[in-house]
Amino acid sequence: MADDVCGKYERIAGWFDASRGRQLAEREYLEALAARLPAGGSVLDLGCGSGEPLAGYFIRKGFSVTGVDGAPGMIALCRERFPAMTWLAADMRALALGRRFNAVLAWDSFFHLSMDDQRAMFPVFGAHLADGGLLLFTTGPGEGNTSGSMEGLEFPYSSLAPEEYRRLLAGQGLEVLLHKAEDPACGGHTVWLARRKAGKE
Repeated sequence: MADDVCGKYERIAGWFDASRGRQLAEREYLEALAARLPAGGSVLDLGCGSGEPLAGYFIRKGFSVTGVDGAPGMIALCRERFPAMTWLAADMRALALGRRFNAVLAWDSFFHLSMDDQRAMFPVFGAHLADGGLLLFTTGPGEGNTSGSMEGLEFPYSSLAPEEYRRLLAGQGLEVLLHKAEDPACGGHTVWLARRKAGKE
């Protein structure tokens, strides 16, 4: 399923970039993350898309961003836009960069994975988070599968139950700092912000 999703994003990369809003309805959550990061800290953006507006927000704040996306066309746009940063065309499910980051971001990307793939992502998150590192990601409000369409292509969305997300986070030594379901001020997003407890690397 994830391979199919990446292929579809590759087909609509130009359209997606042009259509993606830059008004930052996500600002509250981005600011909550940025405020907890050290100056010049590192951010791993999983499913970075074309780099705007989320990666761009952190870059303009002075953070170092490594972006990962399964659609090479998206990564090409990122490299053109922010050549000083690191951009990788890769599958987040198999990511093993051998380094840790102050924050991991998986906004509007992680929820395209199947339930089993989502469960398997938590060790990947854990392997890339520094001691005290932060994880910001979006999910559905409750367990289930659905789909939506962009440019005539169907995209899948899956979600685990909130209680399972909490167990998976705890299994990686992550404590939930914020969880808001279907936030009307953020386009109905369900948002999680968690922090890796000290000494859990």
